[in-house]
Parts: sequence; structure tokens; C-alpha cells
Amino acid sequence: MVRGRSMAFVGDSVGRNQMQSMICLLSRVEYPIDVSPTSDEHFKRWEYVNYNFTLAYFTTPFLVRSKERDSDGPTHTGLFNLYLDEFDESWTTQIDDFDYVILNAGHWFTRTAVYYENRRVVGCRYCQLPNITDLPMTYGYRRVFRTAFRAINGREKFKGVTFLRTFAPSHFENGLWNEGGDCVRRRPFRSNETILEGLNLEFYMIQLEEFRVAEREGKKKFRLLDTTQAMLLRPDGHPSRYGHWPNENVTLYNDCVHWCLPGPIDSWADFLLHMIKMEARKTYKERLLQSGKKMQ
Repeated sequence: MVRGRSMAFVGDSVGRNQMQSMICLLSRVEYPIDVSPTSDEHFKRWEYVNYNFTLAYFTTPFLVRSKERDSDGPTHTGLFNLYLDEFDESWTTQIDDFDYVILNAGHWFTRTAVYYENRRVVGCRYCQLPNITDLPMTYGYRRVFRTAFRAINGREKFKGVTFLRTFAPSHFENGLWNEGGDCVRRRPFRSNETILEGLNLEFYMIQLEEFRVAEREGKKKFRLLDTTQAMLLRPDGHPSRYGHWPNENVTLYNDCVHWCLPGPIDSWADFLLHMIKMEARKTYKERLLQSGKKMQ
């Protein structure tokens, strides 16, 4: 357990999977107390008292200010207004006191959306509204990361480390989620059995490019928590059609996006803890150098 620290997960429901895995990992040593400042389940906070450690989650699937425009929309998954250049203050105003911020966003950008910049409509992602130019979803994806990093770099009181958890690919085969696609593999891919391509590759590269831009500004500490290649090899980690409680009489689409089976998602927590240890050692070394001492 990392003592005397605080950690915030910022992002979508896939990020919540990582946060839940972290809770399970930390609960091996102590059960937390719910200290959430609100009853809203999208904004939770837990405290591990004996370790003076706080863990928080901020739900912001688009990272920027957004509003649901139509609960149905042209693809029956909702139509959203995304204000690509405006901070989502539900999280950007709350991170100042955290030592670590884990940022992620991805699969929500396949949903239909209307894009705004400077409070004006600049286009949309398959909104099917008259006189609005259809743009690729990567247009909005790039700009929200640019805005999110700008928000972090602009927080004068935030002195922590931001980890970008990279895109986790889905594994639909033989069709999309609403076209009969499924993920029924029972073992991981070998490294020579699949490659990162298509939209998965585009999202990943956009994250890397915007991360490097934010890093070059040099105002804050940014670290890359690169899970993409590791998760590309784990088509066996999704719940498929079993993503519900036992004996529950429901029919769900095949879920090949979320990571609900043991193994893959737990590795994210392991990666993160390893990087935090590296960060702590680096900080310790820097302090020793500043004081003129040598590491033991």
C-alpha cells in the first residue's frame, strides 16, 4: 500500500473497471470507508484510514463538457453534445489535492455526437441532422484529449502525476456489437495472431500524439500507462453474453468492450502500482541529489 497518498480515476466505465480492480487489490490489506461528498454513484471517494490513502472516481466518459441531446438518437445509443474546447469542471476543479490522476477515455466516442467549438456547431459524428457536416469520430477524440491535457496543465495547485491509461481495444468478431458480433475465444492471442489496426490504432496514436504535446509543455508530470498491446492479446477477457447476474432473465448484447473476467483488468492495477513505485523511487533520488546525498 502507498501511504499518505491520493489517487483519482478520471474517465469512462472501462476506467471504472480498473478502479474496481485497484479496490480489490488494496482491500487485501484494509477495507475502505466511503467518504464520498455526494450520493451520486458517478463520483465516489474512499479512504483507507490506516494508510492515509484516498481513492476517488470521476465519471466523465467524454472528458470535456457534454450533454445528452437525445436519449435515443440515430443508433439508439443516445445523441450527445460535446463541447470539445470546454473543460468538464466536475473533475478538472477537483484534482488539485490528488497525488496521482489516471486519465482514460475511448469507446464512448463511437456513439453519435454533435461537436461544438467556441460554442458553435462545427460538425458531428453520424448525427443525421440537417446541414451539419459529418466528421470522423477521431476529430472529436483528438480534441477532447487536447482539452483535457490543457485543463491539467492549467491547474496551478495541482502538483501530482498524471497517468494516461491508453486505449483498450474491443474484440468483436463476425460483426459489430449490434450486428451479431461476439467474443467467444477462450485463450489469449499469441503475439503473431493479431495486430493493432483500424480504429483501435487510430485512437491509440491520437492518445500518444496528444500526450507528447502535453508532455513537451513541461508544466506537469505526465506518464504513459500503456495497456493497449497487452489488452489487444486478451479477447478472452470480456463477458460476452454473460454480462449479468446469475439466473437473471435478461437478453443483452454481447459485451466485448468491458473487462469483467479475472486476469486482464487486474494486470492494469499491477502495471499502475509498479509505475507508482518507480515514480516514488525517482522522486526520492531527486531529493537526495538536491540535498547532496547518495542513494543507499
